[in-house]
Amino acid sequence: MTNMNRRGFLLRGAFAGAAVGVGLPFLDYFLDDNGTAFAAEYGGGRLPVRFGTWFWGCGMIPDRWNPKKQGAGYDLPPELAPVAPVQDKVTILSGFSVSLDGKSNQPHISGNIGLRTGTPVDSWQQIVAPTLDTTIADTIGSGSFFRSLDLSADGNARTSFSYRSGTEMNASVASPMELYQRVFGADFHDPNAAEFKPDPRIMARRSVLSAVTDERRRMMGKLGAEDKARVDSYFTAIREVETKLALQLEKPPKAEACVVPQRPAEMAPSTDVIERQKSHKLMADLLAMALACNQTKVFNMVFSTATADLRKAGSTTAYHQATHEELVDKTKGYQPTVDAFSTQSMQGWADFVASMAAVKEGDGTLLDNMLVMAHSEVSYAKNHDVNGIPVMLAGRAGGKVKSGIHVASQGDAISRVGLTMQQLMGVPLDGWGTGSMRTNRSISEIMV
Repeated sequence: MTNMNRRGFLLRGAFAGAAVGVGLPFLDYFLDDNGTAFAAEYGGGRLPVRFGTWFWGCGMIPDRWNPKKQGAGYDLPPELAPVAPVQDKVTILSGFSVSLDGKSNQPHISGNIGLRTGTPVDSWQQIVAPTLDTTIADTIGSGSFFRSLDLSADGNARTSFSYRSGTEMNASVASPMELYQRVFGADFHDPNAAEFKPDPRIMARRSVLSAVTDERRRMMGKLGAEDKARVDSYFTAIREVETKLALQLEKPPKAEACVVPQRPAEMAPSTDVIERQKSHKLMADLLAMALACNQTKVFNMVFSTATADLRKAGSTTAYHQATHEELVDKTKGYQPTVDAFSTQSMQGWADFVASMAAVKEGDGTLLDNMLVMAHSEVSYAKNHDVNGIPVMLAGRAGGKVKSGIHVASQGDAISRVGLTMQQLMGVPLDGWGTGSMRTNRSISEIMV
């Protein structure tokens, strides 16, 4: 049995349980009848396609962010000016909105949940579906050491907008050092190293779920829907551990783009916007290598919280506070401090895109083989407006997506964006969302 066939045999057994609730395409994604699909993707010519989200808080000032020209070569209003160096890699989606269906607009919550779940709610506790990143991770995330990586540049593990349900938040890695240790620490195996020695302690372990398969089935058959969901979540976590153990028993396939990064310096969490940009840029560079080294295929990055905590050095007024308290300058016609923070947030986004584009992979770049959806939770934060929430895309999803264009909607449900992202990542959906957010219309303008 060849090394790759042994890997296929091992993964087939390890993932059999994980395929429950996902369906046959889940296994087909990894292994064909000969157990060679995994080899084709990582050891041959086909590179993995990754998905991620990037979030910034407190939106933008519409007149200073929304481009007026559609299609390629769109104009860059003042707040989008930092995007100029990567404009050909960034697509703007403007005018898409969250429909509330009579529910109250819960500040900094309703827009975010509506965008990420396709369901209008007015409380985090009302989430009735997983966020779209979780659905995508369930489809493409296995086979990597981390099904997904959730990151926040603000130093708080609770700053996360990735949910499996209203009670299950996926906590964030909250600093560059923590990210480095999580990904490139003791469990990391350099895919390009000449030698590989599996840890004998891992070789001695056996599957926890395999030992209790019959008992688990009997117990699941007796549970109600709510309890079954909770227990299944527990077993899913165990299956992820099993997957990691399985992957640690075989030498990882080579990844030419993988260069193990240096350990970063310690950085204290800061609300200072310049310091936040530095911490975020370092995390972006580390994430780029985590992706290039095939440690994950799905991620979420938070630049600033939904009630943006950013401050300017020497000022006691935070970004969020300024959105509500700063007067509109009569001469300029907008809030200058808010405008500055929004522009600096776009600099963070431009830095992130540049980090992904800087990694050469195959005949292109890492960014070419991924799709990133950037968004905020409001449009004009002064009014907590959930109409026209700004969305940006970066990457070409392995050639499936156009880049560098502007698509303007006239108030269409923002669930069209979520449906399109999931379909592009292989989630078998004909429609997505609930109530007036239900849609079966993808955004064909961005597709090749």
